[in-house]
Amino acid sequence: MSDPRAVNRAEFQPAYLKLWQSGELSRRVELGLEKLADCTLCPRNCHVNRIKGQTKTCRTGRHALVSSSFAHHGEELCLRGTRGSGTIFFSWCNLRCVFCQNYEISWLGEGRTVKPEELAEMMLALQAQGCHNINLVTPEHVVPQILEALLLAVDGGLRLPLVYNTSAYDSLDSLALMDRVVDIYMPDFKFWDPEKARRYAKAPDYAEVARSAIRVMHRQVGPLVTDEQGVALRGVLLRHLVMPGSAAGTADIMQWIARELSPETYVNLMAQYHPAGHVTAEQYPEINRCITAGEFHQAREAFRAAGLHRLDHDSVAIPEEVAFVWRAQG
Repeated sequence: MSDPRAVNRAEFQPAYLKLWQSGELSRRVELGLEKLADCTLCPRNCHVNRIKGQTKTCRTGRHALVSSSFAHHGEELCLRGTRGSGTIFFSWCNLRCVFCQNYEISWLGEGRTVKPEELAEMMLALQAQGCHNINLVTPEHVVPQILEALLLAVDGGLRLPLVYNTSAYDSLDSLALMDRVVDIYMPDFKFWDPEKARRYAKAPDYAEVARSAIRVMHRQVGPLVTDEQGVALRGVLLRHLVMPGSAAGTADIMQWIARELSPETYVNLMAQYHPAGHVTAEQYPEINRCITAGEFHQAREAFRAAGLHRLDHDSVAIPEEVAFVWRAQG
């Protein structure tokens, strides 16, 4: 049976086109660049002049750093489709997740500086490869740079949906800049408890910020809508990484999603947690293991108990590595 929410792709236009045609996209670029001069573009509120190359938490000055750009076939099925999601991985991050599985990118800044012309060329190259969308990974600290490049890319013919792939540690100012620019918001709601967020991400205000940010994202684009083939076009796709010992607060987060957003929210419960980054038996013994199959089952039950029903395909089956760890521990 076809999804009644499906939209005819031939009739779809990315949100940023109207802003581009009206001249509003150019104004957003100017406003974003002005904000770099006294940076409060994320909740860290560092107040450094990034235009002059000053940096603080995110280690990023006037121009964005990019680690890689490619057609990603490992994202959610509704993003990758048959031709891949056109991902651009930005270097550095405004969080300090001790277990980050992209440690070299987020903590060590692996990547290179790119000017707006080159970033625009990356977007257009991904479109030329046939990707279904442009997937901006860790964009929280480079919103003005993205807008600056997007303006050039749209001038050059970019017409793909824009995916904002974020930790949800976003400022409301940045999300206002992206209103009617982003088609698909993909926030990751990481932690419910402030103490866990302080211990594992160095951001005790994470849950409060994420709740506010995700509400705004949902208000801007609504529940996820796909085309006739099930490929995402617009809306919120919410990710949640299940952690050992319920460290992430999965049940509370699922209840909040259903109550504050919508039971129609599309959710990906991710089971791929494993000790990485700074996680060792000495420093973080409580999360120095993979999750068990039982813990993943509890997460899915929490999803259902909250009244949610749109679960990503990859969340349905227990990954073999999780089942293996469970058997080994059992």
